[in-house]
Amino acid sequence: MSVLTRDEAQTRATLLDVHRYTIDLDLTTGDETFDSKTVIRFTARTDADTFIEVKPAELRSVTLDGQPLDPETLDGNRLPLKNLTAGAHELSVEASMRYSRTGEGMHRFTDPTDGETYLYSNLCMDDAQRVFPVFDQPDLKAVFEITATVPDHWTFLANGVTTALGDGRWQAAPTPLISTYLVAVAAGPWHSVRTEHRGLPFGIHCRRSLAPHLDADADELLTITKQCYDRYHEKFEEPYPFDSYDQAFVPEFNAGAMENPGLVTFRDEFVYRSAVTDTERQTRAMVIAHEMAHMWFGDLVTLRWWDDIWLNESFAEYMGYQTLTEATRFADTWTDFGVVRKAWGYDADQRPSTHPVAPDPELVPDTASAMLNFDGISYAKGASALRQLVTWLGEKDFLAGINTHFARHKFANATLADFIDSLASVTDRDVHAWADTWLRTTGVDTLKPVVTPGAEGTYALQVEHDGSRPHRIAVGLYDLDVADEGRHLVLRERLDLDVPQTDGPLPIGKRPALLLLNDGDLTYAKVRFDAESFKAVTESLSGLPSPLTRAVVWNALRDAVRDGELPPTAYLEAARAHLPYETDLALVQGVLAFASVQVADRYATPEERPAALATLSSLCRDLIRRTEDGDNPGLRLIAVRHFIDVAAHPDTIAAWLADGTVPGGPELDPELRWRVLARLAVLGATDEAAIAAELARDPSATGQEGAARCRAALPDADTKAKAWEAMFTHDDLSNYLFIATAQGFWQPEQADLVREYVPRFFEDAVTLAARRGPAIADATGRWAFPAHAVDAETLRSGERCLSDADPIPALRRRLADHLDDLGRALRVRQA
Repeated sequence: MSVLTRDEAQTRATLLDVHRYTIDLDLTTGDETFDSKTVIRFTARTDADTFIEVKPAELRSVTLDGQPLDPETLDGNRLPLKNLTAGAHELSVEASMRYSRTGEGMHRFTDPTDGETYLYSNLCMDDAQRVFPVFDQPDLKAVFEITATVPDHWTFLANGVTTALGDGRWQAAPTPLISTYLVAVAAGPWHSVRTEHRGLPFGIHCRRSLAPHLDADADELLTITKQCYDRYHEKFEEPYPFDSYDQAFVPEFNAGAMENPGLVTFRDEFVYRSAVTDTERQTRAMVIAHEMAHMWFGDLVTLRWWDDIWLNESFAEYMGYQTLTEATRFADTWTDFGVVRKAWGYDADQRPSTHPVAPDPELVPDTASAMLNFDGISYAKGASALRQLVTWLGEKDFLAGINTHFARHKFANATLADFIDSLASVTDRDVHAWADTWLRTTGVDTLKPVVTPGAEGTYALQVEHDGSRPHRIAVGLYDLDVADEGRHLVLRERLDLDVPQTDGPLPIGKRPALLLLNDGDLTYAKVRFDAESFKAVTESLSGLPSPLTRAVVWNALRDAVRDGELPPTAYLEAARAHLPYETDLALVQGVLAFASVQVADRYATPEERPAALATLSSLCRDLIRRTEDGDNPGLRLIAVRHFIDVAAHPDTIAAWLADGTVPGGPELDPELRWRVLARLAVLGATDEAAIAAELARDPSATGQEGAARCRAALPDADTKAKAWEAMFTHDDLSNYLFIATAQGFWQPEQADLVREYVPRFFEDAVTLAARRGPAIADATGRWAFPAHAVDAETLRSGERCLSDADPIPALRRRLADHLDDLGRALRVRQA
């Protein structure tokens, strides 16, 4: 199948104005395909040839201006439109289209709990052609009018308000002008909770089997939605531009969510079946805020080509966190951003695959390359850059520029240059120069303090700056609190500082115990410590007063480990010393995740790993003991989860499973039961009979995934062979069951058992990716890569694959990133 190039898109946009799609879907024709009838009205500006994209199971008929075209002229996914004359045209297409099991196009899912079937579309970035014929590029916006036939007991959702016409027929209100990738439908026996807010219909929807769980959180979900909606209307002068706001929690969704106007789709793991922490609820709320921000930045004003994907994602990422902080009970969202999302950006920006936040158009020549930029740079680094822009520009001018941008380009398309021009129109600052240094460059700057003595016991600060970007930062000066023998640090003062410094060293008075660059985390840079500050960190990190300050410190320690400047054991020692006193759940979760997944599983050698796991196990036991009074169930849940994950011996967690509870709580809900069983499988302390019994207890979709994960984790050669065959030979695993199997397969404890599969991965992954397409290719590279195999031979095998096997772009990017991480792990071990 051909991918659309930027040059082709520009040529077609110059030629065509597309006015309206009238689409009729019949979703009652069977389990494999559905019928799609489409009429497209468009105007050609000049006489020319062009093409339209469609990926049918069967192309039944095509007529252009009443004259039949030969369906046999379809070439891959392109139907040529020859000899167009200047003026208005009408294209009619009837086709049978395939359902997907990979989350692309029209995904079909049958719920194992009750046998009910659900369908939903996911069309970003070029999968609209899997559902209807389309000029599939973002700058050919049109009105979409959709009707559908569904089984009688189903409901039908779309971008606009839908109306039941009887006999299974539904009609959606016509949309305003929107891009093709934003069209959305969802059909099935949805459980719905509906309300109105400020005269607009709001709805939340999920599978019927999840109805009790959605109902339990409906007030929270709708409250967050309303609070964000109201706050955006305080920030933005343009009103919400669509006729309704539905949020559908759908099964086997590839992303966190998708910003379809009027019908946002979320992965239905956000409908919690089991206990979660408040940080996880905050994450769900952030996704709600993020997707709503897209209604303006992305849907009302849309990128012209995919080189500007950051304009969508960075804005929504920044605005989601900021608005959540301003409008909801979640007041510390930037701590979670700092410890989770920002680390994602830092890691991505130090790999060979890094790219500018706003890459040159030539670096995004087609849709296949564009898909690779949905990454930590377009989201986390871009949001960090915008946060630094607001710090430098001021929020008033920033919002004024945003509102100018919306007014100039609503229901149309815009570029980076348009965005910067809108900002420049409201300020005297040189926003274009800022954009050149922040958005057109790659890599992470490093800031290091140099503290020098002055007169009368005073000191001054000079910041060594390795990098090219200007930074406006806060410098935190912290003194030991003598009242508690120095365990706590108290803030003396925060000083504003522009880097590079133009006025010489910054006076800081007497020397603080801790001098922290980027206190408040307002810029995007790695920071280091001077020797005395590092000593204060090792002794008093948990005594810092602000969670966000502690996040900056933990990130600095993390970066130092990754850069080979701090031994991994020192990070574990810091975690062991300070996490027992930590109160912020995002920090506890983030530090434990890095300590277990990166430090213990990759940076520690096989000989060092048992001691690392023992340290983490002891730490988690301390946290469990600390929370026995029940005052902090979220912290206790995090500790229990991680104790399970690092257990080196089965006895304790097997007893929990047998008893159905952790002594003192919590009771083992489905998530914890599958978690324990998966770890027992890794340790060889369970079997197929126990897995089957647990699946009978929990036959849900999540249970099916849990069973697949556990089976793949069993330390048995025949079981490993079956799991490998399921992943790489057969194509009947859905995207989620594929991921679950991959998650179970590789285990550091089983390195000898799976050694033969490491070189096989680089052969079989390439074939699988080519056969099953980008979504499975991405899942293969992300989840099925042998990340535990940190050795030179794995690195050589992967490099040969990249140079000789020609993997498709989605897999190539994942492999390149994993191999760079593997090389970094080897360097950390050697350091």
